[in-house]
Parts: sequence; C-alpha cells; structure tokens
Amino acid sequence: MSPTASAAPRLHVISGKGGTGKTTVAAAMAMALAGEGQRVLLCEVEGRQGISQAFDVPRLGEEETKVARGLGGGEVVGLSVDAKAALMEYLQLFYKLGRAGGLLERFGVVDFATTIAPGVRDVLLIGKVYEAVGRTPGKKRGDTYDAVVLDAPPTGRIGRFLNVNHEVADLAKVGPVRQQADSITELLRSPQTVVHLVTLLEEMPVQETLEAVEQIGDLGMRVGSIVVNQVRESPLSDAALAQLDDLDPAPLEAHLGEAGLRVGPVLVDGLVQAGRDLGARVALETEERGALSAVGLPTYDLPLLPQGLDAGGLRELATALHDQGAV
Repeated sequence: MSPTASAAPRLHVISGKGGTGKTTVAAAMAMALAGEGQRVLLCEVEGRQGISQAFDVPRLGEEETKVARGLGGGEVVGLSVDAKAALMEYLQLFYKLGRAGGLLERFGVVDFATTIAPGVRDVLLIGKVYEAVGRTPGKKRGDTYDAVVLDAPPTGRIGRFLNVNHEVADLAKVGPVRQQADSITELLRSPQTVVHLVTLLEEMPVQETLEAVEQIGDLGMRVGSIVVNQVRESPLSDAALAQLDDLDPAPLEAHLGEAGLRVGPVLVDGLVQAGRDLGARVALETEERGALSAVGLPTYDLPLLPQGLDAGGLRELATALHDQGAV
C-alpha cells in the first residue's frame, strides 16, 4: 500500500517558534491519539531528547521504544531520528556497503555528507518518518502504526525542512535520493499529512505562526490547526480590569485597612499597578487571538501547567486536545 493511498490524516507534523512548547504539544497529541486506542509513533529529529524528557524515560536511540500507554488501550512509541544513523541505513539499503559503511563513518565522510548537504540531511530525517507512515500491515501489529506524530524543527526552519524536493534539486536530479525526496513530497502534500502550529499569545510567536501558515500553504501542504499553548485565565473580570484605569488607590487602602490588613501606600500602589499590568497583558492576548482567528483555522487552547510537565500534566493536555476535537 502506498503511503498516500488513504485519505485519512496519519502524519501529524508539529512545529512552532522556539520556546512555545511544541515538543510538549507533540507529546500531548500522541497521547490524545493513543487515548483513542491508536498505536502512535512519536518522532523527533533535532537530537534534543525532548521525548524522553516529556515522558521521563531513558534517552531514546535508533530503536523504536514504547514510552507510554494510552487510556483507551493504545500506546505511544518514541523514536529519535539521527541523520548519521539514517544515512548509514540508507547506504546499506541502496548500496549494500556492509563494512565499507563503517569505514566511511570512521573517516568522517558521513559527518561531512550530513553537514555539507542539509537538503540531503532532511531527506534522510523525514525518510524515516515516511517509512513508518507507509508500512503495510503485517502479521504483527507492532510493525505498523495508526498515526505518526513528528516533532519537527521550529517555524523559522519548517518551510525548508518540508520542502525536501526543492532542497535536493541541485544535488540530486536523478537517482535514489531524488526519488526519495519526490515520494516524501507526495506524502507531505497528500491528505494523509497535516501540520499543526504551536504558539503563545505573544506578538513574535503569533507573527511567526501566521508566516508559517502562508509558507506551508505555498508549499501545497495543509495546516490542520493552531494550538495556543500555556493559556492563563485572568483572575479579574473585564469590568474589574476596566476600573483599574482611573482607580483612586486611597479608598482601596481604606477598605483593606477595614478588613484588618496592614497596608500602606506603597503596597496599594503596587497592587494597582499589578492589576494594570494584567489588563495590558489581557488586551495584548485578545489582540493576538484576533490575528490568529483571522486565518480561519481550527484553534485549540492548552492551559498553563503551574506545576510543570509531569505524567498527570501530560494527560491533562491530551484530554484537553481530545475534548476540543483536535483528534
């Protein structure tokens, strides 16, 4: 079966500006899919071991390793794709180099190839994902996956990373590398693939997200959704925030004193300023959310986890994605 034979999305590419939590969202997406009873492969390609940190498991290597079980009976399998290992596997697959491949690595040829030709490097990295998506069902279910989630490079590099056939055009016009790039591009442009963009309600992440939406569309690929991460609920109502604009702090100081609190002008002024700062942040977030809404894509919110990311927090995020219809 060809990787593009089915119209159902099976490859979920997760990208976002650095610092927005795209690895966390990728892990939550994988857990949400596993909660539906699916067997999910969660891949990373940047060598940061973000998956092992998210699931609190040992460092991932070249082997596909189960990292979590979903509440619905599914499971999440993790894989950290390394360009050097992918090239060695590629050389063995197409050219049967055997021990000669080891000699190439010893003399630095592998490092040279994966560094000097970034387009080829990306073909090798995505090639592992492509292979997993296209596996035909065998006798053992452990050989195949219902869905693949890719923790991709950040939005600043996502266009180049996904545009593999263009990146190798001058390096390989024919041959296995070119054929691989063309096949990967066919998958990425098919209904089987969706790109999800992660952002915060801040100016720079939102701007990069909007630029990535346009860039991915120009590549003939589909943005499935925008995930707004680390959403915080305002502790004050809109009416209360509006009153802070011209609030006289003297009555507030008197009321706090009547309540038995020992306060002075400095503390009260600090409280009022903190409220005004909160109002400015809420106004900025509202403006940025409006910019995101203007592109007309499904948008899902994930809450800020004050306690940090742990197993419970990851399930909370996965549940939020599920309940909002992201999977």
